[in-house]
Order: sequence, then structure tokens, then C-alpha cells
Amino acid sequence: MSKYPHVVIVGAGFAGLGVAEQLAHVPVHVTLIDRHNYHTFQPLLYQVATSLLNAEDVGAPVRSIFRSQENVDFRLGTVTGINVPGRKIQLNDGEEISYDYLVLAGGATVNYFGTPGAAEHAFPLYTLMNAVRLRNQVMQRFEAAAGDPTVINDGALNFVVVGAGPTGVETAGALSDLFYNLLPNDYHQLATDKARIIIVEMGKEVLAQFKENLRVYARQELEDRGVELRLGEAVAEVGPTFVRLKSGEEIKTHTLIWAAGVQANPLAHLLGMPQGRGGRVKLNPDLSVPDHPEIFVVGDMGEVASEGKTLPQLGSVAMQSGEHVGRQIARRIAGEETQAFEYWDKGFMATIGRGSAVVEFPNQRTLHGPLAYFAWLGVHLALLNGTRNRIETLWNWGWSALTHDRAARIIIERDDETRSVTQSGADVAPPGSKQGDLGASS
Repeated sequence: MSKYPHVVIVGAGFAGLGVAEQLAHVPVHVTLIDRHNYHTFQPLLYQVATSLLNAEDVGAPVRSIFRSQENVDFRLGTVTGINVPGRKIQLNDGEEISYDYLVLAGGATVNYFGTPGAAEHAFPLYTLMNAVRLRNQVMQRFEAAAGDPTVINDGALNFVVVGAGPTGVETAGALSDLFYNLLPNDYHQLATDKARIIIVEMGKEVLAQFKENLRVYARQELEDRGVELRLGEAVAEVGPTFVRLKSGEEIKTHTLIWAAGVQANPLAHLLGMPQGRGGRVKLNPDLSVPDHPEIFVVGDMGEVASEGKTLPQLGSVAMQSGEHVGRQIARRIAGEETQAFEYWDKGFMATIGRGSAVVEFPNQRTLHGPLAYFAWLGVHLALLNGTRNRIETLWNWGWSALTHDRAARIIIERDDETRSVTQSGADVAPPGSKQGDLGASS
């Protein structure tokens, strides 16, 4: 048993890592728990889904991140219960872990807003497994069309993206690059120009949080790249081979990508504390839970506010809130008063495809086009965890820029060959693993 206070952090996303890293030189013992043994760099998931990057390029093993931070131990598991009075959490294997400080950094899950059929048939893009599944689906649709071109008339090559925020726009732009610039060289007998990319957005604008000149630029770029826009439209129903809009229009599609919003991780319900919009836990200004100074909630799970304003569920908010809570725990241990969270707005950025991006700086200045694209590349490369990941990502970006090729356009699934190997007694994925599973616990 450690003689130091025990800090338990649930979640190895941006927020959870931020907490742990701030405690590197604080006399505490940290246990970091996640259901996966890797940290996912979510801003680049769409590049995995569109075959530009490998899954391993955006996933960094948690243990390697904290290899030199000896006060951090990692546990693979899922939290199934929280005993607030007893200061204990329970894991899916039944083990109970006591804590002096608890930090919930479980992130968010997809919010389908009760849309019929969406949970069953849509492809979200929030986890590494989501990205691999979507990549499989995209390539399988083209293979199906290559084998039988008549399926194009049934919507096999219609790809619908719900949501025109950064995730939706970046995904649509990357699909355009893939479909119209690269795949024609792979499918010699297939009319790849029949592939359609359609963005459905409830609002009247794309990238609504950006300034008007950037919104106008983004819309023009998308349309120039062959992306169809259905603005001011909402999804009424999703089926296995169609999406029906509230206007009555029905679009044939086998692939609907959901990029329309998130809600707090169900872990928030286990806490049993008051929740706000989207299930986010209500917090004190220092990001602790009311009446429980030993419990903090960071990132997408918490109703994080700064200067009286609730902040959006963004990666930058998650990073800064995690770092803030790490510092507040250090202050508590040193016997000092905690401080209110103050968010530093660093601006927004989004890509719209190869060579095109938009950037809005905190000082209200804007940038778009190739220069903005290179700025986007530099920022995201710097934020990636691990030297190997940065080198691999830079190599893949450079290779794609020089050759218009994408090496990661492979389909990963358990096929008949895998099942025959299983019967011969070789080591395989455990029973219950899903198509495309990379071995992470769920």
C-alpha cells in the first residue's frame, strides 16, 4: 500500500492524460483506468476511416506514454460502479479500488437524438474501432460494386454524412479525395464517378461555429469537390439501405456516417450527481463535484464552464480541463485553495480535403486554403503522442501528397480463412470479438 494519496483517473483520453501528466512531480500514487490499453488521437480518426492513416498511427499504448512516470500505474478495465460514500470504484472483474481523489474522464458517446434506426444502422466516428469499421464498409461497398455494378443503383456507392461540423466536413472532404482522385486508378472497370457524398445538416450552414467568410469558403470547397449539401434538413429515419429526411426525401445508401453530436459517457450516471444537457455532470468552478471536493469531472463528461459560460465538448477543452484538475489536486495536497478553471481559447481549425483548410484564430483573424492546411498539419502532428506515431503519420501524409496513394485501404475482418485457422488450434482473437476488433477490451 502506497504511503501517498491515491488518485484514480477513469479514462485515458485527452483529459485523463492531462491530469496524470500534471501529477508527475506530485507525491501521489496514480491509477489510470481505461477499457482500452491505448490512447486514441480522435482528431485524426477520419483519416483512418478514409484509408490515409493506419489505426496504429492514431493509437498510442498508455503504458508507453507513462513509461518514465513511475507514479502512474495503468489498469485495463471498465468501471461498473462508484461508491461515493465509501470512496471506492468497482471494475467489471469485480475488483474494488479505493481512492483519495477520483477523476472521471470517460469522454462522450454518440448521441443519435432518438432517431429511429440510427443506432442500428449508422456508422459513428468516435472510437478507433468505429474508424476501422467505417473503412471496412467503404472499401467493401466499392468491392461489391466492382463485382456487380448494378448495386450502384441501389445506393451502394452513396455515402451520407450527417452533421456539417468539423468531423462531418473533414470526413466528407477526405472521402472526396479518396473516391475521385485515388480509387479510379484501382477500379479500372468501375465508374467511380458515380459515387456520391451527401452531407445532411439540420442548420443552414456548414462549420457553423466558424466566421462567415470561412463558412462560405468551406461550402464552396465542398461543392467543388463533388460533395452534395442538404442544409436545413434533418434525418427522420435510418434503415439498412436508406435514409429518410424529414422533408420526405429518401436517399438510397448502405453507409450513413453519424457526425451529428455526442453525449456524456454513461459513467456519469453511475456517479449519481445532478446532470445537465447531454448528461454532463454539473460542477463547481474548480471542476469538482458539488459537496464532494475529492471528486472531479473533466472533458466531455462534465459541464465545464469558464467565466460563467459552459464550454463545448472539444479536445482543447478536454486537454485544458484535465491539466487544470491535475494542478488542483496538487494544490489540495499542498494545503492550498483550489482555483476556478479558466479556458484559453486557441481558435478553431478544420480541413476540407487535400490542400484545403480553414483556421480561425483567437484574435478573430482567419486563414484558409493551402497555408491553413499546412498549419493544420503542423498543429496535429505536434499534438500526436509518441515519436513513432509522428514519424509514421508524417510519412503517410508525405507519401499521399507525392503519389496520391493511400496505403491503408485494406479490409480487416474475420473471414473463412481465420475460422479455419481457429479450428486448427492456432491463437486467435477471443470469443465475442467483433469484426475489425484490434484486441481492445470493450
